[in-house]
Amino acid sequence: MAVETELAELVHGVGHRLRRGYGEQLGPIGMSPGQARALRMIIDSESPLKMVQLAERLKIVPRSVTSVIDALEEAGLVRREVDPASRRSTLLVTTPEGRARYEQVREARRRAAEELFSVLTPEQQDQLRELLSVVDRQPG
Repeated sequence: MAVETELAELVHGVGHRLRRGYGEQLGPIGMSPGQARALRMIIDSESPLKMVQLAERLKIVPRSVTSVIDALEEAGLVRREVDPASRRSTLLVTTPEGRARYEQVREARRRAAEELFSVLTPEQQDQLRELLSVVDRQPG
């Protein structure tokens, strides 16, 4: 097997294990990884997002975002508001409960990563971070 193919398989496998561990950590919080990702995008935005903007950032079709937002709204984590600049648009606003829950989400993500990478020494973790950063900075 070519080195590149082996690397791709390893990165894919580790990514899968990280996502699975993250999903397991999110279970007690009552959120799916997709909901957590959407909440993060809304919180990280400099201004309230429109539904279509969130769909673009999540790289999903706008109709798929509706069910994610419905669940977040039902849980009291976000609310929809009419955009004062365009009454036909809906803005997504995080509630105080949403911000508090997001801190739990961040902690769940940290725990999942800590569990997965605990087999590495701190020096190995630094080295892996540096190597992956080089690959990630690559255009495209």
